Amino acid sequence: MSSEVSILLSLAIPLTGALLIALTGRWPNVRETITLLTAVALMLTVWQLFPEVMDGARPAVSLGQMMPGISIAFKVEPLGMLFAALASMLWLVNSVYSIGYMRGNGEKHQTRFYVCFAIALSATMGVAFAENLLTLFLCYEILTLSTYPLVSHKGDPATIRSARTYLGILLGTSIGLFLPAIIWTYQISGTLDFTVGGILTGKMSGPAVGLLLGLFAFGIGKAALMPVHRWLPAAMVAPTPVSALLHAVAVVKAGVFTVTKVIVYIFGVDFLFGQPSSSWLIPTACFTIIAASIVALHQINLKRMLAYSTISQLSYIVLAAAVLKPLAEIGAALHMVSHAFGKITLFFAAGAIYVASKKTELNQLRGIGHRMPWTMTAFTIGAISMIGVPPTAGFVSKWYILGGALQGQHYLVVFTLIASTVLNAAYFLPILYRAWLSKETDPNKLKHGEAPWPMLLALVTTATLTLAFFVYNQPVIDLESQLVGRSK
Repeated sequence: MSSEVSILLSLAIPLTGALLIALTGRWPNVRETITLLTAVALMLTVWQLFPEVMDGARPAVSLGQMMPGISIAFKVEPLGMLFAALASMLWLVNSVYSIGYMRGNGEKHQTRFYVCFAIALSATMGVAFAENLLTLFLCYEILTLSTYPLVSHKGDPATIRSARTYLGILLGTSIGLFLPAIIWTYQISGTLDFTVGGILTGKMSGPAVGLLLGLFAFGIGKAALMPVHRWLPAAMVAPTPVSALLHAVAVVKAGVFTVTKVIVYIFGVDFLFGQPSSSWLIPTACFTIIAASIVALHQINLKRMLAYSTISQLSYIVLAAAVLKPLAEIGAALHMVSHAFGKITLFFAAGAIYVASKKTELNQLRGIGHRMPWTMTAFTIGAISMIGVPPTAGFVSKWYILGGALQGQHYLVVFTLIASTVLNAAYFLPILYRAWLSKETDPNKLKHGEAPWPMLLALVTTATLTLAFFVYNQPVIDLESQLVGRSK
């Protein structure tokens, strides 16, 4: 199979799966088998591109020209390869988890759920492989629209209000800020292609650079920089599988992935480094990291706490990209992976707790580690990875970001990393203490054990990946070193 065909299949397989899922909705076993087979087919298709990209190839395919110099086109480069490989692999794990969750919790509209999930994954592949800003923008918007039914899945008035907040903020920022930034970029440069070294060198300077960067950074609302972050806590009304993959991997990573790609391929690292007007991005990301961590510290609902933790952790990636040093750029890519593994594990565990015990509040988790040892062991691994403790994936990515900060003498970044690590520990460690060392205080003494086995299989898998990435991370470092080397 040629690489061009693989790119097209990466887009087409989830859409075909969505159609087949819709047609077989009345037969749950068939529907879920198609979901799993579609996820396997997508992962195999995407991952077969990895060796070629690792060897330096940049396969591309165009679907046609929309206007002079702009086509709907796709091209696989290191950062997009990493994002697509990560999302496709975790969709398979999440599909296994979803079967246990949706059945165990007796959820309605399960066919619609699986259909929208598949469409969202096709859009995610489009974002990952987009060759230019217009293609990325179109796929970015499809991702937003396809996830709205997932966020509003429960259908009650409170859920609908939260889902409208989700949709309103993401569409408002993308149409009001991101699209004008794309138009401005095209007027200045005459192209929207992602280009090694950037496309703006010598074509703009001064305060205009900082303004354009602001339109991109806040217009890409999925990156959740404050104050355009409220959509993410609002989205926690969604079923846990949605929170786990779309708000720990696909949607939020589409945001920080796009910000990183704009910095590297539109502005160019060297060009942006020489523009004082762009320096505001680092303190903005630092503020988001600390502020979101403080808000997380005061949450009593488990999923809302995880949501604010995600806002904080996403800004690690934006911060690393903004440092504009090789180690930090690699650290940004590593944190995409480490955060995905750790946070999806935490959401999986939160969903397992809900299905097994109907508990959602932090003060309800006393002694739950003894009733759900597999679930809480996985939660513990995810939590210490978020803190950045070895031997977990989170330590590796934070180490590289810290190295990049020291390389660039960004002492505000160093302070932020240390302070946020302390705050991470402050809101995760009390949960672990309650779960493992406190006595159960549930007055109802609800007899429950672990969640259904598909959920356990999924969360054990992602917890294992969180540990394994501490040791086996060199392929990602080698792949993203190409990006750093070519962008100099």
